[in-house]
Amino acid sequence: MHTETTTSTDEQLRLAKDDFITQWGVIGNAWGISRTMAQIHALLMVSPEALSTDQIMEELQISRGNAHSNLRELVSWGVVKSVIKKGERKEFFASEKDVWKMFCTITRERKRREIDPALNVLIDCVQTTSEMDGPAVKEFHEQLVELCEFVQLASSVMDKVATAEESKALPLALNWLKSRKLTKVPEED
Repeated sequence: MHTETTTSTDEQLRLAKDDFITQWGVIGNAWGISRTMAQIHALLMVSPEALSTDQIMEELQISRGNAHSNLRELVSWGVVKSVIKKGERKEFFASEKDVWKMFCTITRERKRREIDPALNVLIDCVQTTSEMDGPAVKEFHEQLVELCEFVQLASSVMDKVATAEESKALPLALNWLKSRKLTKVPEED
């Protein structure tokens, strides 16, 4: 009887992990990263210990090249790190487990890779059009100034989030959501 319960629990856990990994891949794709990259990240987030490239390939049924390139990209984002295990020749990988730190790291990288270059282009366009005449130029310039101001504000907010080493904001926000039943996060025992 105990074996049946364990098997059932193991199977349920495996199915829940598969569902999470699949959904994280869908979310990642919506955020502009590849489904496979997001699925590798999800697998490493829920793995209790670091995994080798071979283990990741087997679990997700992906090629070595696909696993390798996505792992390198996750490492460059700072959400996954390479781990050396004593006595092992293989390289292992582990994900950041702290949700707030992961959020801060992703925010910092998205700002650096996406917002900063866009802001630089906006600033250049505003400067280029500032001395030009004509109704079309004036309208274009005014729109870019407004957009530039908004992106600068967003950039400033992202800077604040990205540099937050540790924050009590996340647990407070989750508790607030739980108290208002705005989330389906189960209560902790």
